[in-house]
Amino acid sequence: MLKKKVLGGAVSLSWALALLGAPAVFAGPMDGNSGDVMLQGFHWTSYQTSPWWGIVQGKAADIGASGFSMVWLPPSSDAASAEGYLPRQLSVLNSRYGTEAQLKAAIGALHTYNVKAIADIVINHRVGTTNWADFTNPTWGSWAVTRGDEWTSATGNADTGDGYGAARDLDHTNATVQGDLKSWMNWLKSSIGYDGWRYDYVKGYNGSYVGNYNTATVPYFSVGELWTDLNLGNPDAHRQQLMNWLDATGGKSTVFDFTTKGILQQAVQYNEFWRLRDSAGKPSGAIGWWPAKSVTFIDNHDTGPSTSGTSQNHWPFPSDKVMQGYAYILTHPGVPCVYWVHFYDWGHKEAIKTLMSIRKAKGIHSTSAVSIQVADSSRYAAIITGTKGSVAMKIGPGDWSPGAGWTLGTSGTNYAVWTK
Repeated sequence: MLKKKVLGGAVSLSWALALLGAPAVFAGPMDGNSGDVMLQGFHWTSYQTSPWWGIVQGKAADIGASGFSMVWLPPSSDAASAEGYLPRQLSVLNSRYGTEAQLKAAIGALHTYNVKAIADIVINHRVGTTNWADFTNPTWGSWAVTRGDEWTSATGNADTGDGYGAARDLDHTNATVQGDLKSWMNWLKSSIGYDGWRYDYVKGYNGSYVGNYNTATVPYFSVGELWTDLNLGNPDAHRQQLMNWLDATGGKSTVFDFTTKGILQQAVQYNEFWRLRDSAGKPSGAIGWWPAKSVTFIDNHDTGPSTSGTSQNHWPFPSDKVMQGYAYILTHPGVPCVYWVHFYDWGHKEAIKTLMSIRKAKGIHSTSAVSIQVADSSRYAAIITGTKGSVAMKIGPGDWSPGAGWTLGTSGTNYAVWTK
């Protein structure tokens, strides 16, 4: 995938041509014009509600009726950690979330209501069955672990990304590791019913392997978690990291737009709405450079709160301003992801559903055009063009109106959305 500087940002050549008015060719939901909205179907302590797969199955009809087309499910393999992020036996799908049969029933229920299931794929690292690295299901040896790992017996090649101290870093350059992962993922599709992948901790291995695995498994959708430090004084460097990773995959995946999350929560918390417009007049997150490949979100299981118990809450969106965040991501390009806790536990369900229905009614999609009207110290406002009409939106305490000819679609504390 070639890079080209356009309008002050580095983007893919295909998107650059679209920006310049050339006709775009879209091949699937990760390539543009996607109307998908994803629900993160869990939080950090979901495993405490057993079986969680039964909760998902019971809400499948409501999830579909609410307008979600995809649900991202937690890691379903046997793991040393309750949350599933220290995978042990990949092909054993009995976890703290429930049994393999219960998982299949949940996915089957989602499919009944035309909702696709996205698997949380944790393939950067793995733990042994009883000790450091006695890997079973599939069975691997020391050759599967990157040389230089904290396990001194590792004999694999050098790591292609950052290390991970809590488990053995896997050698993705190894053909057997690659082959077994592809077979396992294709089995998750064919036998369990998964439709796509959420790749965990992708900074731990080169993005080219995600492209390789997607080529072998042909997911409906995939998204990578590339979570790195954001310097608000230089957000372009942060979104360039996201672009570089997308390039490494060959443009075969999407990525979570951590840049937008960081800038958006800073903007609403401190009335710094000017941050939401870059020097080229575009949205200042990844959606300003490659929206078709950007998955926007407000919080997830790591950054935000859980329903009960100990939560990660590492980088939470301001709790009293969550709906301003959703008014932004559900009217803007990219593929929005809604957090389970916000939707089902915090009382925002109806407000979020209304925003989702407006998005669908006006045909707002992953590459919809954005015209930013104002971005200052009290408000951000934009007009977004869909395939069935247009949407105008405002967040922040400052006043703004799109003028005559618009109908107020919904509003709340410091946000409003109009339609035409």
